[in-house]
Amino acid sequence: MDNNFVGIKDIQIYVPETVQDSRVIAEKSGIPCETIEQKFGIKQRHKAGPDEHVSDMAIQAARKILAGIDPADLDLVVYCGSEYKDYYLFNLAAKVQHAIGAKNANAFEIHSLCSAGVLSLNILKSMMLCNPELRNVLLVSSSKETDLVALDNPRARFMFNFGDGAAAALLVKGHPANRILGTHMITDGQFAEDVACYGVGSRNYYRTETLDYPQRNLDVRDPQSMKERLDPVSLNNFLAVIAKAAEKSGYRAADIKFIAPIFMKRSILTHILDHFGLTEDNSFILEDYGHCQSADAYIALSEAARLGRLKDGDLAVMLGAGTGYTWAATAILWGIPS
Repeated sequence: MDNNFVGIKDIQIYVPETVQDSRVIAEKSGIPCETIEQKFGIKQRHKAGPDEHVSDMAIQAARKILAGIDPADLDLVVYCGSEYKDYYLFNLAAKVQHAIGAKNANAFEIHSLCSAGVLSLNILKSMMLCNPELRNVLLVSSSKETDLVALDNPRARFMFNFGDGAAAALLVKGHPANRILGTHMITDGQFAEDVACYGVGSRNYYRTETLDYPQRNLDVRDPQSMKERLDPVSLNNFLAVIAKAAEKSGYRAADIKFIAPIFMKRSILTHILDHFGLTEDNSFILEDYGHCQSADAYIALSEAARLGRLKDGDLAVMLGAGTGYTWAATAILWGIPS
């Protein structure tokens, strides 16, 4: 068997049953429902209850993968989702490994905020090609960041689109379909401290007054400053990482047939698709899911496959971006090429 490539054998997603539509976000934020849908790009999102945690959703998505593989055959379990987890300083990957019975697998985590799901494919492909013992790797992402965004905080309004959910992907060495190709990323560290849970961490560990809820939530230090610096570079960086991922994979930008995006409003996605000569049929708009952190591109691929938008031999590009700020894209040769 040719083991010089790694394919994605399966993608599964999990979202909580409870749904909050745009009217709920509008009511809590004081922003008109029409603005939430058109400007923020979200019609509804899934919301996990107080007793459903990040690990629970990750495990649910992972168990769906087990329909196609014995957990004992997994060699590695990797978590690449939200850094907001069940506990502070907690190995969620190890909990998933134990919960699904992957007794022969090691486990660790990769974090790069909302770009980690895309970057992890490159990291794990490289590991699998360099290590003979790594044949089957389970990658999981999960997010419950809706907990961290106060809808009455106008500074955090660009994060009002968060939704809860999880995704899992089974990576198999030598699997002929959905081959992982090249990755490209751009990091601009000037944005590193623009978004954070400012009351949590070593800077405020001894200041007990910061432990109230507002200080534990995600916040934006200076929204106007971030916008003024981010707007001129963000779209161009999205376009650049997409094109470079294709180029690193031995293709031209004109060969791209599908873009699996991070959550973004329709107008921005349409602009990106237009740039590459594509339409909405060559992508999937996440307006009924919201922004599920690093799971976004996996949800988009899963839904596009269900809708028949992906064909054998299509060059698909998974797109991510994480505050900090990192833009990333990974190319996938979908299906089994002829």
